Amino acid sequence: MSRADRPAKTPRTTGWFRTKSIEQSIEDTDEPDTKLRKELGSWDLTVFGVAVAVGAGIFTLTARTAGNVAGPAVSVAFVLAAIACGLAALCYAEFASTVPVAGSAYTFSYAAFGEFIAWIIGWDLILEFGLAAAVVAKAWSLYLGDLLGTAAPVLQIGSLNFDWGALLIVVVLTVLIASGTKLSSRVSLVITAIKVVVVLFVVVLGAFYIKVSNYDPYIPPSQPGSTGEGLRQSLFSFVTGAGGSSFGWYGLLAAASLVFFAFIGFDVVATTAEETKEPQKALPRGILGSLAIVTVLYVAVTLVLTGMVKYTDLAGDSATLATAFELNGLTWAKNIISFGALAGLTTVVMVLMLGQTRVLFAMSRDGLVPRGLAHTGKKGTPVRTTILVGVIVGLLAAFVPLGTLEEMVNIGTLFAFVLVSAGVLVLRKTRPDLERGFRVPWVPLVPILAVLACLWLMLNLSVETWLRFLVWMAAGVVIYVLYSRRHSVMGLREAEKVKTEK
Repeated sequence: MSRADRPAKTPRTTGWFRTKSIEQSIEDTDEPDTKLRKELGSWDLTVFGVAVAVGAGIFTLTARTAGNVAGPAVSVAFVLAAIACGLAALCYAEFASTVPVAGSAYTFSYAAFGEFIAWIIGWDLILEFGLAAAVVAKAWSLYLGDLLGTAAPVLQIGSLNFDWGALLIVVVLTVLIASGTKLSSRVSLVITAIKVVVVLFVVVLGAFYIKVSNYDPYIPPSQPGSTGEGLRQSLFSFVTGAGGSSFGWYGLLAAASLVFFAFIGFDVVATTAEETKEPQKALPRGILGSLAIVTVLYVAVTLVLTGMVKYTDLAGDSATLATAFELNGLTWAKNIISFGALAGLTTVVMVLMLGQTRVLFAMSRDGLVPRGLAHTGKKGTPVRTTILVGVIVGLLAAFVPLGTLEEMVNIGTLFAFVLVSAGVLVLRKTRPDLERGFRVPWVPLVPILAVLACLWLMLNLSVETWLRFLVWMAAGVVIYVLYSRRHSVMGLREAEKVKTEK
């Protein structure tokens, strides 16, 4: 008997670790009141992936990481992060083509690990997408002030700083997302085209100002203690006693964990699975295609950036992509880059908010959060969920100084990648009979490498980031025990079945 012909194991249907079968997940997508429209193709998904990835990372993160952590070797840091993402992307592609249902890692975990783990990863994704959208909205506000030639659009209200620029972009995008996924995709296509043109402009123009001497030393000597001490040092440094360091090999590895923020995007593509036509083909193409495009763009930009100026000129928190052009007397190029950044950050906020609404929608349909949020009606769009996400992200962006919480996005994303990669192994064993539109090559090697790579990047995040993450997860466990477990659709079906049997 071949492996594919073996009978599937019966899904666990009781307790915290009850699993939701693939068939049940797909069947639930046909509920009239919570049905999403299938409007997206491979091109739309690739655009979404590129739209969310080409933004804050390429316009701000590259310069700061080169100047403060890795030097010219920041290009290698991007390659290392891309390898980890690529391994995880293969696993996402298999899951998304097998389970074409909204929710991404949440839905996949429900099928592979059971309800409690699914809730934990859903709670994690809420943190990842919501916090990331708020962080990028604040960056958008800064660039708006740059273009207007004024200070950041912030008003002082008592002891609070009200960032009306960040709130403005969140409100506009909330309305756009509520109007339909296809419209969001078309707007995203136009804006993404603009920012990719600006990135190519940066690469072509900057190439004429590269000085090979700026690449020396490619991996600068380590400088102990400059990346933080105590809770600010990486968990790896804290555990091993290596201490914090910038530059050198420790700095390079820490940089890979930081620039990982720039790659979040392809997992957002997976959240739109239920709205995709021919998901078995379109999802793998969209996920892997967007990752390949942004990796090439990132490496090209970092090579040009660190070739134009000495990495020490990019030190501090204010360095951006435009800094290298200003230092070379190309001040006229600054406005073009700022305009590209503004466009870039717009689509990043939009796609991150779109991803969060789809995860929350999937959790609502399963009863783990109030079922009323899953209502779509005639529009085929979860308007209630979209408005809720818009309000939460808007308040965070307008009033909360997010600062170093960017790292929280990284740890949340990496945790999701670990579970999805491990989930491929579990589902291969428990459901070998499933039709898979895409299959991860070299199983179990690739999923295991993906798990190890992501865990390694997590270890290079700061201790305080880990502590905040654990507090957030603990809060999630409390909510699951007090509300989600009691209102779970799977749990109610289970109770009804027991009642009928009696």
